[in-house]
Amino acid sequence: MLANIINKFEESFLSLLLVAMTLLVFSEVVLRFGFNTGIHWSQEVTLYSMAWFVLFGASYGVKVGAHIGVDSFVKLFPKKMRVAMGILSVSICIAYCVIFMIGAWNYLAKLKKISLEMEDLEIQRWMSESIIFLGFVFLLFRFLQLLIKIFKGEAEGFSHIDEAEESLELAAQIREEEQKDGGAK
Repeated sequence: MLANIINKFEESFLSLLLVAMTLLVFSEVVLRFGFNTGIHWSQEVTLYSMAWFVLFGASYGVKVGAHIGVDSFVKLFPKKMRVAMGILSVSICIAYCVIFMIGAWNYLAKLKKISLEMEDLEIQRWMSESIIFLGFVFLLFRFLQLLIKIFKGEAEGFSHIDEAEESLELAAQIREEEQKDGGAK
């Protein structure tokens, strides 16, 4: 149940960020080129929204296997070796997240200490840039989930979307539909 709530929150939050950025940029373009005016804070908010979208979306991408990966070399090895390579690669990713989280925490603490605000809005920069830390917390969570799946035998490593396989399946579906439509006429 908690997993479903987290999943819905992730998808909703990413959708909200994407819609908000799109509407803000569209409004800014219309105002700037149509009425020779604009929203003075739109560029900064769009920039930070994009950072939130990318860093929050990275963990979601790990969850659904949407990141690009080249595993043709890894597939040449026997299963036990692929699992060992998966454990190694996920462990390296976990270490990277921890290192980045420590650096982000120190950076945000310094921003909070000096009370630096955003340029166009009266919001503390440490709040708007907190996604640097949070994004890697979410990534760490996803990598730990993946490591547990590997140890349970539910995965060999990172799952990637196989675009070639998807394209072949889509082509087969189209051929089937064309055959059905041709037979129905």
